[in-house]
Amino acid sequence: MAVKPTKPSDYKEVTYTSARWALLNELRSKATEIMAALEVFHLQSLVHGSIARGDVNKDSDIDVFIPEVQNSFLVETAIEKARMPINARLIVQATPTYAMKAHIEVDEQRTVSFPLMQMRRVEREFYRFGGEVNFNQLKADVRVAGVDKRLMLIEPTEKGHVESSIIGREEFAAKILGISAETVFDRVHALLKRDAVGRTGVFVKRELAPDETFELALKKLSDSNPAVRRRMKK
Repeated sequence: MAVKPTKPSDYKEVTYTSARWALLNELRSKATEIMAALEVFHLQSLVHGSIARGDVNKDSDIDVFIPEVQNSFLVETAIEKARMPINARLIVQATPTYAMKAHIEVDEQRTVSFPLMQMRRVEREFYRFGGEVNFNQLKADVRVAGVDKRLMLIEPTEKGHVESSIIGREEFAAKILGISAETVFDRVHALLKRDAVGRTGVFVKRELAPDETFELALKKLSDSNPAVRRRMKK
């Protein structure tokens, strides 16, 4: 079921049950396993979304992101050396103006992704918008503020979190999150539009062949798709 943006007046204090704390610890442990494997190869990563904020549920995914352009062979080697499976490899571009990204699916719950071209500031701040923690923060059990798909600002507390709508409070949210107001307004616009017209899909999403590298797949797409080629030049 799609998650809809919440009314601006909504504010709530949420106390986590012991089961929810246990689920959070379990998901963070699984994220730590992947991030530790990447650290061995000096690949610095972060985990973002509900895992970083703490407001997890049974459907929460573990999205590990390497924020810099990387050699895909190095990333795949790090995962394989840790004896973790690679079940699928996809090249994804959300819109023609967004950077192309590599997505490596370890299992149904865990994904490792990284950009294949330089990201714009608003793209990089997307992860801070939702909340992100690095490897050291994860090990130290740090939780951070971030905004969920309902456009609710999640602020961690000792007992759980408090949540409040950011609609009409975009600049306040930007200060709390340490990002530009432009990024907050961009995300609010995108999520409200999705609520109004539904999901429109992604611009590019293609699974790689077993013998195909991300770099080769990107070159093929660039050669055949002018929009991809223009984004690479930027």
